[in-house]
Amino acid sequence: MARYTGPSCKLCRREKTKLFLKGDRCLNGKCSLEKRPTAPGQHGAANVKVKEYGKQLREKQKAKRYYGLQEGQFKSYFKEADRVEGVTGENLLILLERRFDNVVYRMGMAESRKEARQLVLHGHFRVNGKKATIPSMLLKKGDVITVREESRSSAKIKELVEGLDSRIAPKWLLVDKDAVKATIDTLPVREDIDFPFEEQLIVELYSK
Repeated sequence: MARYTGPSCKLCRREKTKLFLKGDRCLNGKCSLEKRPTAPGQHGAANVKVKEYGKQLREKQKAKRYYGLQEGQFKSYFKEADRVEGVTGENLLILLERRFDNVVYRMGMAESRKEARQLVLHGHFRVNGKKATIPSMLLKKGDVITVREESRSSAKIKELVEGLDSRIAPKWLLVDKDAVKATIDTLPVREDIDFPFEEQLIVELYSK
């Protein structure tokens, strides 16, 4: 499946907000958005009035890029969110939070979702003791994520484990830093997602 391979910081500039696509770089003075807070391109600094459709589109693009998805994947999650009981916009964000790669990122075992996806694909994690290499797999309450025993000697994994003390996991995810494992204590709710999404705009866009 094709993936965006251009500069990650360009995406943040386009959405005019930090999407935390490059880990710690987004938190220090090297962040491109802080140096150039305008949209990329020749006319990025132009003061253009955004219409309602434009707002809806940008919100969808922001969520899609935040979670690192392609258009087809994102639309599939929206259809699933619309099928289940509850508020569609909230259902969508909760489904995205339950992705395996996002949970690995949330537990602190990756500096970005992109890196989490790579680590999952390379088989560094187990779910309930079994091999799991599908980043899009939706995890459920009670699932336990552990690091593969053979991977613990990896320099990258060691570096991430050492950094666990400085990371704060969401309250729905119980992280045992000594055992390097995480348990989904309860499914996330809308209040657990602290990124400023306006999910109703996404619902309006797809409802046209």
